[in-house]
Amino acid sequence: MKYLIVGLGNIGDEYMDTRHNIGFRVVDSFAKKQGAEWLDKRYGAIAKTRVKNAEITLLKPSTYMNLSGQAVRYWVQQEKIPMENLLVIVDDLSLPVGKIRMRGNGGAGGHNGLKSIESCMMTQNYARIRFGIGNDFPKGAQVDFVLGAFSDEENKIVEEKLEYVAEMMKSFCLQGLDRTMNQYNKK
Repeated sequence: MKYLIVGLGNIGDEYMDTRHNIGFRVVDSFAKKQGAEWLDKRYGAIAKTRVKNAEITLLKPSTYMNLSGQAVRYWVQQEKIPMENLLVIVDDLSLPVGKIRMRGNGGAGGHNGLKSIESCMMTQNYARIRFGIGNDFPKGAQVDFVLGAFSDEENKIVEEKLEYVAEMMKSFCLQGLDRTMNQYNKK
């Protein structure tokens, strides 16, 4: 079975360690642990790996967050990935730092990357892992917050959760969405 796992983020050094790039950070960590090399391809960087019988293509879109759907659509078509085998890793303001939640569908919740994917794919029915980045910002400062870096204390929490999310990604590919949600959303 073939899977596409997409980490959402923005390209460029100025965005590298920002909260908004947690999707990139997750797939980077997973690729490193798997020994997968990133290659610059159309609409993004991809890395290929396997977990048992699952062929996994990891994607970091180069389209910037607001146009992520173009890269997702291209790679779903290019790799002939069924929608039920698409998983998107996304930052979430409504969850505390390090809180992880998996869902099988749902709205974009104001997230421009998810809005773009929904628009390009013409559906909200795809799996996503929402990685909490917190929301400790004054009114009107949301953009600066999401494009800001985690504190040292927050980074420790994020680092601890990277392996947890990697296990969720493997479980999604080997056991499916429902079993993975049942197992990991309860923790």
